[in-house]
Amino acid sequence: MNKFLKLSSLLLVCLVTACSSDSDNDDKPGEVLVSGISIQGNDINDGKTTTLKASVSPENATNINVDWSVSDKKMAEISVTGVLTPRDNGEVTVTATAQDGSGVTGTLLVKISGVTHGTILQAENMLLWQRNNGGWPKEPHNDFSGYSREQTDAEKTAALNGKGYTDTTIDNDHTVGEIKALLDAYRLTFNPAYLEAAENGLKYLFEAQYDNGGWPQYYPDKSGYRHQITFNDNAMVNVMNFMWDISKGENDTDNFEDSYKEKALNAFNKGIDVILKTQITVNGTKTAWCAQHDEITLLPATARSYELPSISGSESVGIARTLMLVESPSSEVKAAVKAAIEWFEDARLYDIDTKKTADDVIVVTAPGNIIWARFYDLESNEPFFCGRDGIKKSTLAEIERERRTGYAWYGTWPKNIIGTEYTNWKSKHGI
Repeated sequence: MNKFLKLSSLLLVCLVTACSSDSDNDDKPGEVLVSGISIQGNDINDGKTTTLKASVSPENATNINVDWSVSDKKMAEISVTGVLTPRDNGEVTVTATAQDGSGVTGTLLVKISGVTHGTILQAENMLLWQRNNGGWPKEPHNDFSGYSREQTDAEKTAALNGKGYTDTTIDNDHTVGEIKALLDAYRLTFNPAYLEAAENGLKYLFEAQYDNGGWPQYYPDKSGYRHQITFNDNAMVNVMNFMWDISKGENDTDNFEDSYKEKALNAFNKGIDVILKTQITVNGTKTAWCAQHDEITLLPATARSYELPSISGSESVGIARTLMLVESPSSEVKAAVKAAIEWFEDARLYDIDTKKTADDVIVVTAPGNIIWARFYDLESNEPFFCGRDGIKKSTLAEIERERRTGYAWYGTWPKNIIGTEYTNWKSKHGI
C-alpha cells in the first residue's frame, strides 16, 4: 500500500471515530429502549388505595422503571411505586413515563368513588368567617384561638351576614394564617372545601398586591393608614415568605395547582423590588426600614398616633431576612442586606434592659446587656418613644403608662441576624 493510501485510510478511521463520538444518538451501546407501556389496575369503588402496575415492552428493555404522575392531584396522589391514593370522587388519568429517556408513556383512566371527607372544627370555622373576596377579618378571632371552639349562634349569624364586608387584612398574620391552617386541614382530610378556600385566599393575596410590589395592611378598605405598604408586625414579610413557600412547593403548598408557583415567585420578586426602593437613606447611607411606607412616594409614613415615621429596630429584621431568601442575590440585594446589618450594629443600645413591675415597664441598668429600640429618629438615629398624643419623647418614662405597658418599645430582634445568620449568608454567596 502506498503512502497516499495509508494516509487516506488513517484519515477515514479518524473521521469515523470523530463522527461516532459526536453522534446525536445518545443511546448507550447495547441499550434497548422502551417502546410501549401499559398500566394494569382497577377503578376505586371503596375510597381506598389501590396499586397499579406498569408493564413495558419490549421485555428485554434495559431500564424498565417508570415515573408515575396523575392528571389532577386534587383527585388522587400516586407514590413512586404506583400506589394510588384517592382524594375525591371523580376521574383521574394516571401516567407512567419511561425513565430511560425514550419519552414513552402509558396512561390509564381511573374512576374513583366511595371517598368520604372528614372535617376539622378550626377549618370549618375559618370557612364560616372567610369573606367573599377570599380574605379574612382580624376580628372577632384576632389571636386565632376562637376558631378552635364551636361558634355561638350570634357569631354564626355575624359571619354569614358579614360575607360581603371589606374588612379583610394581612394584619396579625390573618389571611396567611388561615390559608396555612386550611392547607394543613386539607392534608389531613383531603376535604376539597378546605383547598378551595385556601386557593381563594391566595387569589385575594395576589389581588391585594400593589403594582409596585407592596401589600397594604387591609384590602380593599384603604381608609386611614390601611392603604400604606405595611411592614408593621411583619405583615408584608409574612405574605412574602408564604409566596416563597408556594414557589418552592413547601409546607403543604404543593397541593396548590402548579401554575401558582410562577405567580407566587413573581409576587415575591415584586416585593423584593419595593423593599429595595423603600430602604431608608440618611445622609447618603442606606439604613433599614420604617414599619410602614406610603404606597405612592414610598417614604416612611405615620400609622397610629404613636407610630411615627422612623427606622424600625424590629420590623427591619424580618425584611432583611426576606432579602436573604433570594437564591441568586443581585449586587443591589447584597448591598441592601449589608447596609441593614451595619445599621443594626450601629443601633445597639448598651447596658440597659426593661423590667416589668406589677403595673408598669421601666428601663433599668444592666451591665453588658445589648438591646434595640423599636423606633429610631430618621435624622439623629436616636431612639424615641411616643404616646397617644403623637409627640416624640426621648425616654420611655415620659409616655403614659398605658402605652409603656401596651407596646414593645425595646427588644433583641436583630441579635441573631447580625451573628450566625449573616455570617452563613455571606459564606453561602461567597461574600
